[in-house]
Amino acid sequence: MDFQVVVLAGGTSKNLVPLVSKELPKALLPVANRPVLSYVLELLELSNLKDIIVVAEGEDVALRIGSWISGAYDDRLRVEVTSVPEDVGTAGALRAISRHLTANDILVVSGDLVSDVPPGAVAATHRRNDAVVTAMLCSVPVSGSSESGSAGGKDKTKKAVVHNIVGLDPTKQFLLYIATGAEIEKDYKIQKSILRAVGQMDIRSDLMDAYMYAFKRSALQEVLDQKDTFRSLRQDVLPYLVRRQLRSEVLSNGTPRAEENGIEKVGSHKIQVLLSQILSNSSTTSFHDLYASGANGSIPVRKTHKCCVYIPTSSNYCARLFSIQSYSDINRDVIGEASHLSGYSFSAQNNIIQPSAQLGSKTTVGPHCMLGEGSQMGDKCSVKRSVIGRHCRIGSNVKIANSVVMDHVTIGDGCSIQGSVICSNVQLQERAVLRDCQVGAGFVVTAACEYKGEALARKEK
Repeated sequence: MDFQVVVLAGGTSKNLVPLVSKELPKALLPVANRPVLSYVLELLELSNLKDIIVVAEGEDVALRIGSWISGAYDDRLRVEVTSVPEDVGTAGALRAISRHLTANDILVVSGDLVSDVPPGAVAATHRRNDAVVTAMLCSVPVSGSSESGSAGGKDKTKKAVVHNIVGLDPTKQFLLYIATGAEIEKDYKIQKSILRAVGQMDIRSDLMDAYMYAFKRSALQEVLDQKDTFRSLRQDVLPYLVRRQLRSEVLSNGTPRAEENGIEKVGSHKIQVLLSQILSNSSTTSFHDLYASGANGSIPVRKTHKCCVYIPTSSNYCARLFSIQSYSDINRDVIGEASHLSGYSFSAQNNIIQPSAQLGSKTTVGPHCMLGEGSQMGDKCSVKRSVIGRHCRIGSNVKIANSVVMDHVTIGDGCSIQGSVICSNVQLQERAVLRDCQVGAGFVVTAACEYKGEALARKEK
């Protein structure tokens, strides 16, 4: 389809400490015992999008990602791994590699996306509408779409759930309004001039920006060149293109009236009232068709760029790994309701136990579980809804539930692990108890200690 693909792999996200480190960047975090980046790469491969630029934050991260890709995909994909400075943001990352972008259209995908939505569908929508940008918006996961995420540990402050507030035309093809980070519990504001310009708009707070965008390269390059302070595609570039779409779509005659520059304040309790007002004369005519035809007594128009959306069906799976909570949720889903994404064949017991794994007497591994290659479990153990990595050594009378245990972990007799993430090379001595904890790589949990809601990690030297 002559699309150039850019995968933004990130670096060592602060939201994922202590799971990530210099040795294990975010892109290589295991989801069902596979690096999370593999899910995006294989999704692209299925859509025959095989020329890919992977952008990593920091040279060390780029080297680690490049080494893994060369071993896993050398004969399947044509991947160029390049590094950008840390903390430049997603827009800054594209700006830094802009000289490598040569195709007419660019598909930008986050490396933390786990989904079964074909990128080719987004690309096709983009081409069909001759859009300057097409964004994929998915249903918000049950656990919420907050990109701040819970970092676990002792911080028990409840963080506000972050929503995207989006406005769509009645056909749900065009993106007319977007506000990121608005909190549904609070009032949010929409300019009256926007409401007057679009006439009809479906306001939604149940959609998540999946961070899969198709851009017309010329438009993207223009924004990156002219707006050198823009750091984020989601928070800066996309809202800017949407606003510019409205400004250039409807050409005002004379000076706007004072109330057109006013603010419409919309509280969550008023949302239905607002929708009934905006959609009272709704039809299936799209925003751009309405104005192109001069319908509804519209003011003069000129042809302009289009900002489009692609919204998959509710049966599709779509989630992003941007917090410890989302990491746990995605692991649970990929061995549960979204098991088709795992790449493995599940047994009649609805689990995956690798042939080289060994189970002791009276040890049970329940449904929606995974036990990796070469791992050994002692007698009378119980595993429920959990992922256990490769070459782990687990003693007797160990209980593991709703947890992720990475590779080469040693767990002593009588330990209990619930709702926790245990990183590689961790040692849990006998009778240790963990509830809702994250344990960084190489940490030693001493015998008979009990932790709840803690983030445990070795002190950096």
